[in-house]
Amino acid sequence: MDHDDSAHQDVESTGDLIRRAIRWCSGDPDPATRAELDAIITATQAGDDAALADLAGRFTGPLTFGTAGLRGEVGAGESRMNVAVVTRATAGVARYVLDTVGPGARVVVGCDARRGSAEFFAATTGVLAAAGLEVFALPAQLPTPLVAYAVRALDCAAGIMVTASHNPPADNGYKVYLGGPTLDPHARGVQIVPPADTAIADRIAAAPPAIEIRREVAPDTTPEASRIVDDYVDRTAALRTRSGPAAVRVVLTALHGVGGQVARQVLVRAGIDDVHVVAEQIDPDPGFPTVAFPNPEEPGVLDASISLARKVSADVVIALDPDADRCAVAIPGRDGGWRRLTGDELGALLGEQAAADHDRPGDTLACSIVSSRLLAHVAAAHGLRHRFTLTGFKWIARTPDLRFGYEEAIGYCTDPAAVADKDGISTMVRVVTLVEAARTAGRCLDDLLDDLARRHGLHATAPLSFRVSDPATIGTAMTRLRARGVSALAGSPVVEFRDLATGSADLPPTDGLLIRTADDARVIVRPSGTEPKLKCYLEVVLSCADDGRVPREAAAHRLRMLADDMTAVLGLT
Repeated sequence: MDHDDSAHQDVESTGDLIRRAIRWCSGDPDPATRAELDAIITATQAGDDAALADLAGRFTGPLTFGTAGLRGEVGAGESRMNVAVVTRATAGVARYVLDTVGPGARVVVGCDARRGSAEFFAATTGVLAAAGLEVFALPAQLPTPLVAYAVRALDCAAGIMVTASHNPPADNGYKVYLGGPTLDPHARGVQIVPPADTAIADRIAAAPPAIEIRREVAPDTTPEASRIVDDYVDRTAALRTRSGPAAVRVVLTALHGVGGQVARQVLVRAGIDDVHVVAEQIDPDPGFPTVAFPNPEEPGVLDASISLARKVSADVVIALDPDADRCAVAIPGRDGGWRRLTGDELGALLGEQAAADHDRPGDTLACSIVSSRLLAHVAAAHGLRHRFTLTGFKWIARTPDLRFGYEEAIGYCTDPAAVADKDGISTMVRVVTLVEAARTAGRCLDDLLDDLARRHGLHATAPLSFRVSDPATIGTAMTRLRARGVSALAGSPVVEFRDLATGSADLPPTDGLLIRTADDARVIVRPSGTEPKLKCYLEVVLSCADDGRVPREAAAHRLRMLADDMTAVLGLT
C-alpha cells in the first residue's frame, strides 16, 4: 500500500467514525450530551487531531456487562455512561423481565450520589414504568446493599443500582440483580451471570435509539419502598445480639459516599453510640475531594480516619467505600501504630465468627478462588462445608446454603438470607461485635488472628499487580506464561500448574493460572475484570513454632521472594 492509499483509508475511517457519532447524537435524548458530542464532531471535521482521538475513545464499542455490570466515564458517546446508554440498557433489562416473568413484574431501583446518578435514576425508572413494570423507586443516594436487600424483601423480578462503587470520580455505572419466581432460591437478589447477562445484552443491542424509547415521568418513592430502609436498618442493627451500649469506640468514614447516614442509623439502633465520624468525608460528594482514588484499599485513603482514631483513642476504624458495599477495617497494633487488616485477615476473622455461631442458617462458607485457603480450614474445623467460586459476588452469593462469603477485595456477605451480595454496613456491625467480644475477654483482633494461625498455620497473603498502558500486553503475558510454565518459586519446586481456563468439576472456566509449590505457597495469575492490570494473588503457609510464636516476619520475607520471582517470570514492571 502506498502513502496515498494509506491516507485515503485514514480519511475513510475518520469519515465512518464521524457518521457513527452523528447517528448516535441524533438518537441521544439528553440535550447536554448531544451538545457535548456535537462540539467534538465539529472539531473533528475541522481537522483537530485531539478531537479525533477524543471521538474515537467515545466510540470503541458499547459498554458491556462485566464483573460489576456497566461502568465507564460519564460523558457523551456509546462507550461512556450517559442517559442514552442507560435508557437503552434499561430497555434491554425491561424486555428481559417481560419475556421471563411477564407484565406487571416488580423492579426496584436505587442510586448513589455520583455525577449523573440522579439523571440515570430518572431515566431508568421512567423506561421501566413505560414498559408496564411495577417500579419501586428507593429514596435517592442510598447504599448498594439496600437494592440487593429490596429485591428479596419486595419479591422483585429485578433490581437496578446506579453506582460505580469505588471507581474514580469521573465514572458511573449500572448494576443489575435478578429475583422472582423463575430463579433458583439461592440466586434471588444476586447480580447477573451468564446466560442472563448475554440475554440482556442481546436485548440492549436490539433496542432502538434512546430517543425513540418511551419514558414516563419517574414514579415517586412509594411508602413500601421507603419502609425498606427502616426494615434494613432494623435487621442489620439486630446482628449485634448483645444488649446495652457497646463498650467500643468507633471511627467511621464514608469516603464521600452514600453510606454515612444509614451506617449511623444502624450503629445507633444497635447500641453502638461511641462513634466519631471523619467529618470531611461523611457526607456524599461526587468530587471525592480528600482522596485521589475513593477505594479504601489504596495507600493513604485511611490516613484521615487513622489520624482521628489516634486523637480519640478509638478501638477500631470502619471505612465504607462510596456505595457502602465494601468495608475496610483498621486496628491499633501491638507496637502502638495502626494498620489496616488485609481482606483475607478480616475474611478469616468473620468466617470464624460465622462458623462458631450455630444460630446462623446455612452450612457453607465460600470465598473466591483468589482469596486465602484459610477459610476452608475454618469450615472443616467446625464441620461445615467450604466452596471456592469465581471472582465476584455474583458467584459467591449464589452458593447454596451460604452462611458467610467473602472476597479478598474487602467484600463480605455476613447476612446472606437478607442481602445476597457484599454489604459494608452489616460487615461493620459484625466487626464491632468481634472487637467487643475480644475486649470483654481482654484480647484484640490480632490475638484472634494468632489463634487461627496456631490452629491452621499462618496463611499470609499479598497482592502483586502490573498496570499496563496497552491491554494487549496482558494477553501476551498470559500466553507466554502458559507456554513456558514455571519450575520453582521462592526456592520451592512447582508441584501444580493449573490452567483455570479449562475449568473443573468445582469451578467454571476462567482466564487464570494457579501455581502451587511443594511448600504450599500458591500464586494465582489473572487479568483484572475492571482495569488494565495483570494481577497476582500470593499466599504462603507457615507452621507456628512449638512455643506458639507466629512467624509473621518469615512469611513476609517469603511473600517478597514470591513477588520478586513472579515479576521476573512475567517480565512486566
